Amino acid sequence: MKEDNKVIILDGESLTLEDVVAVARKNVQVSIAESAEEAVNRSRKIVDDIVAEKRVVYGVNTGFGSLCNVSISQDDTVQLQENLIRTHASGFGDPFAEDVVRAIMLIRVNSLVKGYSGIRLSTVKALMAMLNKGVHPFIPEKGSLGASGDLAPLAHMVMPLLGLGKAYYKGELLSGKEAMQKAGLEVIQLSAKEGLAFINGTTVLTAVGALATYDAIELLKLSDIAGALSLEVHGGISSPFEEELHTIRPQSGQLATARNIRRLIEGSGYITEATPDHVQDPYTLRCMPQIHGASKDSIAYVKEKVEIEINSVTDNPIITRDGKVISGGNFHGEPMAQPFDFLGIAVAEIGNVSERRVERLVNTQLSKLPSFLVKHPGLNSGFMITQYACASLVSENKILAHPASVDSIPSCENQEDFVSMGTTAARTAAEILLNSRRVVATEIMAACQALDIRGYQDKLGKGTQPAYKTFRQFVAFIEHDKDIEMYDELNKATDVMIHGDLLSTVEKEVDLDIQFS
Repeated sequence: MKEDNKVIILDGESLTLEDVVAVARKNVQVSIAESAEEAVNRSRKIVDDIVAEKRVVYGVNTGFGSLCNVSISQDDTVQLQENLIRTHASGFGDPFAEDVVRAIMLIRVNSLVKGYSGIRLSTVKALMAMLNKGVHPFIPEKGSLGASGDLAPLAHMVMPLLGLGKAYYKGELLSGKEAMQKAGLEVIQLSAKEGLAFINGTTVLTAVGALATYDAIELLKLSDIAGALSLEVHGGISSPFEEELHTIRPQSGQLATARNIRRLIEGSGYITEATPDHVQDPYTLRCMPQIHGASKDSIAYVKEKVEIEINSVTDNPIITRDGKVISGGNFHGEPMAQPFDFLGIAVAEIGNVSERRVERLVNTQLSKLPSFLVKHPGLNSGFMITQYACASLVSENKILAHPASVDSIPSCENQEDFVSMGTTAARTAAEILLNSRRVVATEIMAACQALDIRGYQDKLGKGTQPAYKTFRQFVAFIEHDKDIEMYDELNKATDVMIHGDLLSTVEKEVDLDIQFS
């Protein structure tokens, strides 16, 4: 829920994927709903009563994991929580990007304010203050099994709160203590159960996958634009996109793709009808609704799962409203590991089909255009190696798309004997997305080059015309090899997709969807 479009109010129930992106990438501020504050306080009182009554409860006054049967004295319950954070912060590798870290912090706060974790309100607000002030913990990308939750990376998230670890503040990597001081924030001391409440959950894998899902939705729309541009280059046939064909096989993503293509090519002077000499187009053009649509359906499913997970309690144990303490398995990442594997596969397929369309554009036998889309081929190599590069990326994707969720390895003395590898699934899906985005950008660049060679600029479709014009504002026609460095041109093409207004400009003219309604 939003207030004045400036603050997102967290209640543990209504966070959306778009809200996550707004906080992660646009630095929108957050606050906690009054009803959620009451729920947190109610849950905390139950934990305080447990400690006072010296009842033995996992994570409050016991060891962790396979040490769950080791009782901890009341005097050591505070030290127990700090020890947990210090030792569990055991990640490897480069840090997550800032937007991922912000998404992690946001989703964790939203989970905690549901009021099932027994954490103090002041402790939740301390993490929220870090987020709002822009103190971003150094969180290594590697080290999570996705059960029990994302223990190692979330421990790194907590370290600066305790004056430990490292954090970025205003672009500078500092000690956790110094980052907090510069932001005007106080370090805290954890109380009973609070360390476990912070780190036992699926927050990291969900944050990584959520941002990848959002980007995948945009990529699916851009892939329709790329495919429509390629269709015009080849003088493609319009009948495979007629609505009646798809209503008799009413797969939602297929219907949406066909409608998107119809809208994009509406009014085009370069789209044709079937003739005796041109009966059918190849699959990569004719079957875009079926191919792109399948990926749309997968991604729509993943989005649905993401929006459940970002409003879920993934802690253990949980404190019920009537005071029961239940040890369960909500920290287990399997419900998101499989969807994020689907996400990677869906996006890999978009890269695969786009690369094949790049080949059709640069291959003179298939396009009847100059070899590699350049004048005077031989002296000029033009787009020759762009197809090689795309082939490399999609081949890498085929390796990355191997499902992470089919793997498991026992941990914690076999107490945690089946894990999800959900964080690996999310991370590889995000990597696949980066690769496929570059391929689709290359297709758009090659299609615009081909349109210019054909002289097809003035009668493009209702959606492809603004796509072409916007792209050409950033990336020029390539006349001679000596005028360019292709690496720079490809990066400009990719940047138009990420940071430019190509998609937004097109969507001012035509509505593009990933599901049919």
